[in-house]
Amino acid sequence: MSEATAELLFTFDTTHMALWAEDTARERSIPAEIVPAPPESKAKCGLALRMAAKRADELSAALHEEGVRFSTYEGSTR
Repeated sequence: MSEATAELLFTFDTTHMALWAEDTARERSIPAEIVPAPPESKAKCGLALRMAAKRADELSAALHEEGVRFSTYEGSTR
């Protein structure tokens, strides 16, 4: 996968955090989609937010600002 198409998953401890992150991304026009969290990510919640890795810093900053707790997972996102 090229750097231009590289993806990253944000994982969460709760469904509430995952949906809050999705809302935050949408409000800030950061393209992201809710997907099932892969078992190997060790996420406590079954949901993850998939997005282009090139915008990950932007979403990370927004989530920190909002108080959304998350982890990132760089394994296979498909």
